[in-house]
Amino acid sequence: MSDRYLDLVNSGLGRTLATRLGLPRPTPLRRYAVGQPLLDGPVLVGGVGATPLLPAVRATLERAGADVVGPGTDPASIAARLGAVVVDATAARRVADLEEVRAVLAPALKRLGTCGRVLLLGLPPAQLTAPEEVATQQALEGIVRSVAKELRAGATANLLHVAEGADSALESPLRFFLSARSAYVDGQVLRVGHGAAAEGADRDRPLAGTVAVVTGAARGIGAAIAEVFARDGADVVCVDIPAAGDALAQVANRVGGSALQLDITAPDAGERIAARVAQRHGRRLDAIVHNAGITRDRLLVNTDAERWAGVLAVNLEAQLRINDVLLDPARDGGLADGGRIVSVSSTSGIAGNRGQANYAASKAGVIGLVQALSAQVAERGITVNAVAPGFIETEMTARIPLGTREVGRRINSLSQGGQPVDVAEAIAWFAQPGTTGVTGQVLRVCGQSLIGA
Repeated sequence: MSDRYLDLVNSGLGRTLATRLGLPRPTPLRRYAVGQPLLDGPVLVGGVGATPLLPAVRATLERAGADVVGPGTDPASIAARLGAVVVDATAARRVADLEEVRAVLAPALKRLGTCGRVLLLGLPPAQLTAPEEVATQQALEGIVRSVAKELRAGATANLLHVAEGADSALESPLRFFLSARSAYVDGQVLRVGHGAAAEGADRDRPLAGTVAVVTGAARGIGAAIAEVFARDGADVVCVDIPAAGDALAQVANRVGGSALQLDITAPDAGERIAARVAQRHGRRLDAIVHNAGITRDRLLVNTDAERWAGVLAVNLEAQLRINDVLLDPARDGGLADGGRIVSVSSTSGIAGNRGQANYAASKAGVIGLVQALSAQVAERGITVNAVAPGFIETEMTARIPLGTREVGRRINSLSQGGQPVDVAEAIAWFAQPGTTGVTGQVLRVCGQSLIGA
C-alpha cells in the first residue's frame, strides 16, 4: 500500500508546502537492489582506546569496495557526505571512556548523508563483572537509541554487542546493518557470538544452493520473503492454506519454487513439509521460515475460547510441532546441521497491544521458543532467531481506520511504515550461511517504533 503523505511531501509542490508549514517530511528509504554498492559515501571509523575490532571492520569494508577513512580523520575535511560511521567501543571500561564515543560521533553526524548508517560496536555487558565496566558498556544502548531518534533523512543507528574473539563472525552483521537491506531496522541492539565466516560467499546470491520453506507465503510479508529468498538464490517451498491456493501458486511460479497447500495446524503438517522437501530436493532442508499467522482481535473480556485457541494454535503451537519433526536428524527432508530456523514474532509480543492479548501471547511465546530452542540445537550449528515487525504496509494494515493507520506510520524514528520487503530482508539475512554468530535473537523491524521496548 502506498503512503500518500510520504509521496506528497517528497514531490515538488508538496516539499515546498511541507517546508513552509513546518510539516514532517519523511525521507524515502534506500532499499537493497542486486549489485548495489554497500554504502552511498565513505565510511568513517573510530573508537575508544585500542579499537580491537577495527582491523576486521576495515577488512570487511574494503572487500565490499567501501572508501574507509579514519580513525582520527576530521569529518569536516571529507568532501563527500558520509555513508556511515562505525565506532568500536569494545575497549570502553570507564564512564570517562564514553567521551571518546561522543567525540567521534558528534562531528560525524553533521556530515552523515541521506539514509546513512551509524553502527556502534560494544562488548556484551554479561561478559564483564566490575560494576563500572558493565555500566559503561550498557550505556552504549542509551547512546544508540537516542542517536537513532535524533537522526534525520532516513539515517539509522544500531548497536552490535560482539563477544570477545568473535571477529570472524562479524562480517555478515556488518554488511547487513550498513547496507540498504536494513533500511527499516533502527535503534536496535543485537549480540554477535562466535561463528565462522562464509568462505567464498556470493554476495549477490548468498543463499545459492539452499532449500527454504516459507509458511504463509501466499501474500503480504510471506510472499515478499519467498521473493527475497529466491532473489538470493534459494529454492523455495511456498506453504499456505488450500483456500489461498491460487495466490500461492502465483507466488511459487513467480519465484521458480513449488507450492504446498497445507494447514500448518494439521497433526501431520511437519511430516508433509519434510516429505515435499525430500521429494523435490533430496534429504536436505536449509531453512524453515515460520511466517504464517492470524489475528482474531477482541478485548480480553470479549474473547471466547475459540478465538483464543485459534490464534495460539496457528501462531505458536504449529511452530513447535513442525520444529519437532524437522529437527529429527534421521528424517528425510528434515533440517540439516547448520540449518536456520527463523520465526516471525511482532512488536505486539514485546509491548502488548490493546485488543490483542491472544495475538501478543502467541508472539511473545515465539520469542520464548527462539531463546530456548537456540540453546538446544547449538551443537548442531543450527541457529534460531526471530524478526518482530512493527507497522508494515500490508493488506491488513490497509484496513485499519485512517487515523489509527497514520499514527502507526508516524510513531517511529523514520516517520513511515515499513514495507514487506524490509521484514523479508532481515529474515533472509538470518538465513545466510555467514550469519553463524547470531542465534537466540529477536530483531525488531519497526523503524524504532516509539511504542514498546
